[in-house]
Amino acid sequence: IFWSNLIPTAHPHIQQPLQEICQMIGDIGESLEAIAPKLNQLLLEQAAKLPLNAEIVGATDTGPVRLHNEDCCYPTEQDLVSNQLVPHLAMICDGVGGHDGGEVASQLAVQSIKRLVQNLLTEVAQQQDLTSPDLVMKQLEEIIRVVNNMIATENDEQGRESRQRMGTTLVMALQLPQQVKPSLESNPNNAHELYIANLGDSRAYWLTKNTCQLLTVDDDVASRETRLGHCLYWQALERRDAGALTQALGTRDGEFIRPTIQRFLIEEEGLLLLCSDGLSDNDWVEKSWTEYTSRIFRGEFSLKQAVEYLIELANDKNGHDNTSVVLAHYRISPEQLVLLNNPTVTPLEKEVMPELSEASKALLYSSDDNDDVSELKPEVDLDPDPDSEVEAMPNSPRLKPWMFMVGLLLILFVGAVVAVWRNWENFRSNPNDAPASWESPMIPQPSEVPVSPDS
Repeated sequence: IFWSNLIPTAHPHIQQPLQEICQMIGDIGESLEAIAPKLNQLLLEQAAKLPLNAEIVGATDTGPVRLHNEDCCYPTEQDLVSNQLVPHLAMICDGVGGHDGGEVASQLAVQSIKRLVQNLLTEVAQQQDLTSPDLVMKQLEEIIRVVNNMIATENDEQGRESRQRMGTTLVMALQLPQQVKPSLESNPNNAHELYIANLGDSRAYWLTKNTCQLLTVDDDVASRETRLGHCLYWQALERRDAGALTQALGTRDGEFIRPTIQRFLIEEEGLLLLCSDGLSDNDWVEKSWTEYTSRIFRGEFSLKQAVEYLIELANDKNGHDNTSVVLAHYRISPEQLVLLNNPTVTPLEKEVMPELSEASKALLYSSDDNDDVSELKPEVDLDPDPDSEVEAMPNSPRLKPWMFMVGLLLILFVGAVVAVWRNWENFRSNPNDAPASWESPMIPQPSEVPVSPDS
C-alpha cells in the first residue's frame, strides 16, 4: 500500500493503529466493512482530544410582503430556555410556495423531527460501542421518511391533490454527541460529528474567518439538469422553471424521496448557517458573510445580533418571502462558550473583548445625541461602577481646528509685541549702550571685512 510508507511520519500515538489498519487492508480475507470501523474509531479518538463548545440561535420572520409565515425553525428563543436538544439539533422547514397549508406542513415537520431525534440521541447514549456513520445516516433517513409520510397522510385524509398538497423543505444539522475516550487515561469527550440532511432548497453553509462554503445542493430543476449532464449550471438557471423544486417533504410517498445526508467532522472554529431561500436567494449569503463572521470570532458581535442582521438584510434585499435563520458557533477550545439557554450566565462579550466594537467606541467618544447613543449601547457594561468619575464626568466639547490656529497666532503676536516693547524701553533708558549698528552681531562691520591682495 502506497500510503503505508507515510506511517513513520505520523504522530507516534497513531503509528501503531495505522500499521494495524494497513495490515488488515493487505490481508485478502479482510473486507472493507471490517476495516471501516477501525478507521472510524481512530478518527473519532483523535477528534475527541480537543473539547467542542457550541452556541446556537435561531429566528424566523414573515417579511415585508407575505401576510403569514410558512417557515418554521428550531431552535427559537423560546426553545433556548430549557431544551435537551440544544445545542445538538438545528433545522429549518420552509412551507412549499404555491401549496395550500405550507405553514402546517413546516410546523408538523419540526415538531415531529424533534421527538424522533430525541429518541435517536437516547439510543446512541445507551450504546457501549460507537454507532457507525452509515447506521446514523440510515436512521436519519428513516426519520425523514416517517415525517414525510405523516404529512402525506394528512394530505390524503384531506383529499388534497396536485398543487393543493401541502409540503415543506428541510435542512437539518445534528451534532451527534457520541462520547469517545481519546486514551485509556482520559475521560470521554464529544467526537465532533456533524450530520447535515436536506430536502428542497433550504441551505446549509460553513463559515470560517476566510471561507464561505455551501454544504448542500438544492433539489430544484437547475440542479437536476446539471447533475444529469443535460447542460451547465449557468445554462440551467436560464430556464423559466429553474427554481422549481423536484422534491419536498409530504408531496409524495416516502419511498420516492431521496434526502441527501452527509457527515462532517468539526476540526476548526466555524459558524454553521442554516437558512431558507428568503435569505439565500440572489446569493446574499455569499455577498454578506464577511460583514459579521470576523466580528463574531472576535467577540464583538453576538449570534443573536448576527441572526437579526441577516433577517433584516433578507427583508431589505429580497423581501419577497419569509426568512428563517439558524446560526451555530462551534469552537474547539478549552474555553467554554456561553449558551443562551442559561440567562444567568455572563455573556461571552464581557469576558472576551480583544478590541472595542463600533458601538462601544460611539459610547466612549461621541455623545451629541443621547437618544442615538442609547440605541447603540451594547449588552456589555463597559463601566460596571455607577459612581465612577468617568461616568459622572460631563462631556467637554471638542476644540475646532480653526479656533486652535487663531489662538496660536494670537500668542505669537502678543509675544512679538512684548519683545519689541522691552527692547525699546531698554534703548530709551540707556541710549549710550546701544550698539553701533542694528545688524546681526554675526555679520562683520565694513571696517572689519578683509581685503583681498588682488583688489
